[in-house]
Amino acid sequence: MPDPQSVLAERVHSALVTAFGPDLTGTDPVVRPSQFADYQSNVALPLAKRLRRAPREVAAAIVGGLDVRAECESVEISGPGFINFTLRDSWVAEQTRSLLGDPRLGVPAAAHPQNIPIDYSAPNVAKEMHVGHLRTTVVGDALARTLDFLGHRVIRQNHIGDWGTPFGMLIEHLLEAGEDSAEAEKLRTDPNAFYKAARAKFDADPDFAGRARRRVVALQGGDPETLRHWHELIELSKSYFNRVYRTLGVTLTDDDLAGESTYNRWLAEICAELEDAGIARISEGALCVFLDEFTGREGKPVPLIVRKSDGGYTYGTTDLATVRYRVQELKADRIVYVIGAPQGLHLQMVFATARKAGWLPDTVEPVHVQIGNVLGTDGKILRSRSGESMRLMTLVDEAVRRAGEVVATTRPELDDATRAHIAEQVGIGAVKYADLSVSHDTEYVFDFDRMLALTGNTGPYLQYAVARIRSIFRRGGIDPSAVRGPIAIGEPAERALALHLLGLGAVLEQVGELLEPHRLCAYLYELASAFTTFYDQCPVLRAPDAAVRDSRLALTQVTLDALVLGLSLLGVSAPEQM
Repeated sequence: MPDPQSVLAERVHSALVTAFGPDLTGTDPVVRPSQFADYQSNVALPLAKRLRRAPREVAAAIVGGLDVRAECESVEISGPGFINFTLRDSWVAEQTRSLLGDPRLGVPAAAHPQNIPIDYSAPNVAKEMHVGHLRTTVVGDALARTLDFLGHRVIRQNHIGDWGTPFGMLIEHLLEAGEDSAEAEKLRTDPNAFYKAARAKFDADPDFAGRARRRVVALQGGDPETLRHWHELIELSKSYFNRVYRTLGVTLTDDDLAGESTYNRWLAEICAELEDAGIARISEGALCVFLDEFTGREGKPVPLIVRKSDGGYTYGTTDLATVRYRVQELKADRIVYVIGAPQGLHLQMVFATARKAGWLPDTVEPVHVQIGNVLGTDGKILRSRSGESMRLMTLVDEAVRRAGEVVATTRPELDDATRAHIAEQVGIGAVKYADLSVSHDTEYVFDFDRMLALTGNTGPYLQYAVARIRSIFRRGGIDPSAVRGPIAIGEPAERALALHLLGLGAVLEQVGELLEPHRLCAYLYELASAFTTFYDQCPVLRAPDAAVRDSRLALTQVTLDALVLGLSLLGVSAPEQM
């Protein structure tokens, strides 16, 4: 069942093509929700300039060709040429009823599904994930879930840091400590401690530093014994990554790992092709790409270094190899990079170089989903008291602890295991939703009090809305899956709720196109608010008669389904009770 906005857009598009000819095929009907009616089309205003006619005259011609009698109570032209649509209550009611029992809630699958690799999370081996990984992981996972639901073929790509110079010292430290030692166990439990111990030894002991450097050469040369130890190092770190992902409810698995080492075999080939094509040249001993559109101070060109003067490769080389692989092997239509905003210039240079080399055709769209910083309440980048990056699990554990205190106070009758389960759902949901509810490219303040609040646009508010709806069915002794309506709209709050429910498809389409999960968060918050108004003004279990009761139960059930579906696409749990 298409949403009202899509239905009206299709009708307006047909009418304007009929009125003004096939040259207008493909014109955006500009149908949007309106405060003056249910929906409004502004297409007559820009079209008037193109046709050199008065906007109201254009609007009248479009309205004259419209056939929306089944959907609309009225169609009016207002102001300079706006077309206002007021839907029939009966049509709204019937469309809402059709959502009952539909797991997709009327949201159609993509007409033209795409292959979409999504590069997100990307922690480093032997290092603990910090707060900077929160946003790339949570935003990337919400986009992967949503694009999956919309029918695209999503290919999760966890581009972990698993190659390079530090692995020499890490392998040597692992060998000295012993692969079954307590020190090695830190790779699963406290990777930062393991890394710091290796770094301290590297800085203080020249003999150790020499062995570490030789180990790097052996690693890069493919020495079997060194590679075995390298694999062991990665396996230990994977245990840690998976524990974090399980705790956060993130869909990444070992099958999605595509670290830097994946592309190592192609780096020399990448450099050779760029040099042979005249795209890269030697500058001060390094192989560099200079593109006219990237200049620095005084107009001097900014290089993308693909091979250092010592023969080593760079992130740029690896990133070019990933582009080529994702286009040629994964058959990407769109490549999504959920990466920090400071990497914007680097990615632009990589994309431009790949285009020039022929590895990134015009038919493939690379998208940088820029991730802003997480700030502390002091307005500065969130750090621990020691000045280091805040550990991700430290934040998550604290959120769960605080949520547990609230649950213990509000639900003392529950047993300890149930309270702990609810606290985990609420605490983790609060952290994830606080991140997702703001535009991904902006900074936000990490504030436990705000994100754990039961009021406002927070995860716990939405989770409480779900729990409250479920309690309605429990109190009434009603199986939600058995509710079938019909729906009849008699009160403004019923109509407002039904209309909002019908807008889910348009919102998810926007999220999939613009890659902005905060739009879904805003929709869910508005939906929960609309339900609160409905529940306050329209008694459900104590409705005046059976028909009204059945209708309101149906509206309540569709609302529950929409909230649970929306939260699941964000990766947020929907508790049975709170």
